[in-house]
Amino acid sequence: MQATAVLGPSSVCVVQTGETYACSPGESLLRGMLRLGRKGIPVGCVNGGCGVCKVRIVEGQIKALGPISRAHVTLDEENQGYTLACRVAPQTPVNLEVAGKLSKPFSKGRAESATASPSIQQQ
Repeated sequence: MQATAVLGPSSVCVVQTGETYACSPGESLLRGMLRLGRKGIPVGCVNGGCGVCKVRIVEGQIKALGPISRAHVTLDEENQGYTLACRVAPQTPVNLEVAGKLSKPFSKGRAESATASPSIQQQ
């Protein structure tokens, strides 16, 4: 008997947070998370241009939805399981680790810049 591809949603788990959500076939890992209002993977441009949603696939199979810029994921990194969550879809259940160092990327930075140089902020 031959194995068949999963036709329904696949479970995606963000290892660091334990957050799990269902992602439909053909839907990027990032869009699946956003559609359900979940958090865990940092969100940027959502089309591969910024590299903010860089993840490492720990377990599971994915398929590419489009090219991944070598500016964000080198060939060596790709061979280690790194990819952009906005450019791949799950083929099986997936466990992933967020690779970026962004945790609440704007809240702390804005507060520091507001106190560090108040003369720059003009509105």
